[in-house]
Amino acid sequence: MTDRPLTLMAVHAHPDDEATGTGGVLARYAAEGIRTVLVTCTDGGCGDGPGGVKPGDPGHDPAAVALMRRQELQASCDVLKVSDLEMLDYGDSGMVGWPSNDAPGSFWQTPVEEGAARLAELMRHYRPDVVVTYDENGFYGHPDHIQAHRITMAALKLTALTPKVYWTTMPHSMMQRFGEAVREFHEDVPEPDPAEAAAMAEIGLPDDEVTTWVDTTAFSGQKFDALAAHASQGESIFFLKMGKERFGELMGMETFVRVQDATGAAIPENDLFAGLR
Repeated sequence: MTDRPLTLMAVHAHPDDEATGTGGVLARYAAEGIRTVLVTCTDGGCGDGPGGVKPGDPGHDPAAVALMRRQELQASCDVLKVSDLEMLDYGDSGMVGWPSNDAPGSFWQTPVEEGAARLAELMRHYRPDVVVTYDENGFYGHPDHIQAHRITMAALKLTALTPKVYWTTMPHSMMQRFGEAVREFHEDVPEPDPAEAAAMAEIGLPDDEVTTWVDTTAFSGQKFDALAAHASQGESIFFLKMGKERFGELMGMETFVRVQDATGAAIPENDLFAGLR
């Protein structure tokens, strides 16, 4: 036994990702006295600018957007009681097919070995007991999410320090409920075309393949407030349209697939730190 605190490290692509997928566990484990470390890989410069101006449109200044989003990220971390925020500050690569994918300095263009070496330094410093990031497809195919997955898994190989590693996921039953919620709040949403529907069906996992179900209902208000802290991106954060009560009903459970374990903890489990305390 040592005096070193149990530590959770979440590796995310952009400012606001920390709240969507892991806001509940960050808040819950902080409340339980666990050190929570957030690593945000990009500067978010491909987000919306003031007034909702989009990347590539007149008046969109990626540097100004990045500064604004850095401030919003800190506000989100304050809400979630994140112990330590680390930013790798790579350029936001934007969505699949955007010209920014190919921009020098973008995260997507960064060699995995370079990003992994930087992240491995942080892992050696914080010595996380649990690391959370995305799956191989970045959950839904975003280039920066895929790259965050790649550098995280490479950094873990470089350090071999972490007992438990998880990828964020969503059970298909929850995906179905989200689809219903979208139609509830946007009655005019058109039915997706077959290709889009097929792509959506690939997101997440069958319920019985989800290894870890963490109840964060008591922290759903913090999670909502953390998302709301990213006010500049509010137009594209669908969940904020629900209001806190409905949000809590839909977002009170955070789910993961365990991909590395040195504890022997049985699955399914309801605690990322099962076997560690």
